[in-house]
Amino acid sequence: MTISKDTFVPGFVPEHNHGSVDYTSVVQGHVHQCLDVTSPPIRTADGGHIHYTEGYVLFENGHKHYYKAYSGPAIPVGNGMHVHYYDFYTSTDDGHNHHVQGVDMPAPGTK
Repeated sequence: MTISKDTFVPGFVPEHNHGSVDYTSVVQGHVHQCLDVTSPPIRTADGGHIHYTEGYVLFENGHKHYYKAYSGPAIPVGNGMHVHYYDFYTSTDDGHNHHVQGVDMPAPGTK
């Protein structure tokens, strides 16, 4: 069975990841765009999963920031898909850091 973005899948899909496009909080009059792709799923003790991610926000205002973060657990959104909530802070560069929070793009599976 081939799983695509339009496949409705109950349960856990072992090899999937999520993408997201978001912006950081406004600090010192600027924001950075954060383009992200997560790791494959990391199983949790309760039978669910989370994802790890790390990278850099886009260069803006003469600098960039690094981040490392784990998502929250899977949140079913219907039609056999799920998302994850994320909430993290970037590294401190140029005397400040930024807050990033939101929900990633849906992926197949309900757990």
